[in-house]
Amino acid sequence: MGEGDPSACAPGPVRKILKGKAWVIDGDTIDVAGVRLRLFGIDAPELDHPHGLNAKRAMMRLCKGQIVSAEVVDEDAHGRTVARCLLPDGRDLSAELVKQGLALDWPKFSGGCYAALEVADVRRKLWLAAARQKGHMHVWAQFEARKGARASEAGGAKS
Repeated sequence: MGEGDPSACAPGPVRKILKGKAWVIDGDTIDVAGVRLRLFGIDAPELDHPHGLNAKRAMMRLCKGQIVSAEVVDEDAHGRTVARCLLPDGRDLSAELVKQGLALDWPKFSGGCYAALEVADVRRKLWLAAARQKGHMHVWAQFEARKGARASEAGGAKS
C-alpha cells in the first residue's frame, strides 16, 4: 500500500461486493444492501462527539443519489463488516471524508494509506478520535463524564 495514495488502499482480498444506495449511520458507518458497514481505514467522530454530526452530514452529501459499491474485506473486533466503499466515479468514501477534515486515517487498519490526505491540525480538531487511536480511553471517559454532568445540570434547571 502506498502511504497517502487511496487508490493503493487494498485492504486485503475482497470477500464480496455489495451495491446499492447507502443509508448513512454516522461518518464511518453506512448500510448498503441491508448490511451495516464500517468504512475501511478511517475513524470519524461519534455522533454525540464534537464534529460527529458534521461527519454524518458530509457522508450523506457524498452518498445522496449514488449507488455505492462496497468491497467487503474483513470483520472488525466488534463483529462489524468492514468494507472499502466507492462511488460510481471511483472516489473512495474514506478518502473523501479524510480530505474534508471530518475523519482521521487509522494507520493500524489502513497501513497509513489515507495519512497524506489529512488536513492540517485535524488531529487537534478531532481530538477524541485521535485519543481513541492512541488507546487513551480515559480521555473519552472524562468527556462522557463532563457531558453527563452538563445533561444533569440542564435537567435540574428545567425542574
